[in-house]
Amino acid sequence: MQEKRPLQSIPDDELLHRLDELMGQSRRVEADIVAHIAEVDERRLYAREAFPSMFAYCMDVLHLSEAEAYLRISAARASREHPVLLTMLADGRVHLTAIDKLAPHLTGENRDRLLERATHKSKRQILELIAETAPRPDVPVMLRKLPERRMLLGPGPILGLRPDGVAAPEKTGEPDAVSHDALHTHAPAVAASASPVSHPVVQPLSPGRYKVQFTASAEFHAKLERLKALVGSKVPGGDLAVVIEQAVTEKLERLEARRFARTRAPRTLGGHPRPSPSSRHIPAAVRRAVHERDGGRCRYVDCRGRRCEARDHLEFHHRHPFGLGGDHSVANIRLMCRAHNAYLAECDYGRDAMASHRRPGSRASPAAAG
Repeated sequence: MQEKRPLQSIPDDELLHRLDELMGQSRRVEADIVAHIAEVDERRLYAREAFPSMFAYCMDVLHLSEAEAYLRISAARASREHPVLLTMLADGRVHLTAIDKLAPHLTGENRDRLLERATHKSKRQILELIAETAPRPDVPVMLRKLPERRMLLGPGPILGLRPDGVAAPEKTGEPDAVSHDALHTHAPAVAASASPVSHPVVQPLSPGRYKVQFTASAEFHAKLERLKALVGSKVPGGDLAVVIEQAVTEKLERLEARRFARTRAPRTLGGHPRPSPSSRHIPAAVRRAVHERDGGRCRYVDCRGRRCEARDHLEFHHRHPFGLGGDHSVANIRLMCRAHNAYLAECDYGRDAMASHRRPGSRASPAAAG
């Protein structure tokens, strides 16, 4: 029997290849599990084993969590009507969550087109696709105080907004045609609508329209009322969504002006940077030009030509490292996300040097600015 090699000894390329193979095996096994659940469910074999439902059987015999059981049963039942889902699950074109979200909207007429558009999409992208396929009307603007409850989150108003936003948590339960109330003997109860929302969840309603719902503090509520009073006639009817959108826009403009030197009246980029700048400060005109050229997105491209999608936590990276004499020219500076800036710094200076730099109490190295 061949001795198993420790993962730490496996070269990078082989490690990535093995992970890809394992994921392929995992998807094929997952599709087989879903197919078996579908057949057991169809034959109602859970009843023979003294369980009232397939959901209970999955939890008590297969030891799945509530969410795991729900997604697999949902996919299993959808696959009986649309067998192609098992094939797409096995080859990785769709995941369990995608099947669960798409299943209620699949018909014989739209199935091929909808599944083609859903291929390799994230949950957020799937929800946006559904919002396009089955758009829902805007939600009413709402502001109300939550009742006092002994919970981790304190009481506060819920803000239900029209654009760009958030929905209440989704229910987790058994995907049976019968009422979900019977599920509560097997799964945690879902909080009532008056309960505080633990975290915001983005939910598209229709193309370009989102529902927003979150729990706010009393202090935030007071600030919001002051803001509505200040904008006055500038926002007809004091539309809460418009007030918040304007405030967010102004905040973004200030942050982007500070970070990327974006301004409505930019100065032109004149002259040439000093060959060996003495300061790590990158001129505003250079930061502005780099941000515009890179489209506010990480510039890293891998060996296959795939570009990083990150648009947050962006940093300015010197192609020729500043610590090794690199200048602040537009050609020498690129936008990089935090992960790729750190990765390229390791390529330039070595992992040991960067590890030493990141260690608490160590002295700063030239790689700090990328």
